[in-house]
Amino acid sequence: MKLYLFSLGAGLLVGVFYALIQVRSPAPPVVALLGLLGILVGEQIPPLVKGHLLQQPLNSFWQQHMKPHVFGHLPKGQQSPTPATTEEPIHKTQG
Repeated sequence: MKLYLFSLGAGLLVGVFYALIQVRSPAPPVVALLGLLGILVGEQIPPLVKGHLLQQPLNSFWQQHMKPHVFGHLPKGQQSPTPATTEEPIHKTQG
């Protein structure tokens, strides 16, 4: 989680710096993000071709190479224990 916070902090600092020197970011955010996605996916093409030539199943390649590289190690949330209720159930009585 620290990595994500540091990345966000670095981006905020660069944004503040750009604003102070009155410079626009080099690319609109969507264009920049699509470019980064293209880089991530493009890096997987040579290993994919190599795996295909070695007749490695695509599912195996996805699990071993592409998924960890493209998605990284995603943070795992912690489950809080379910609190035990001390209240007794409410029963409706006819009467």
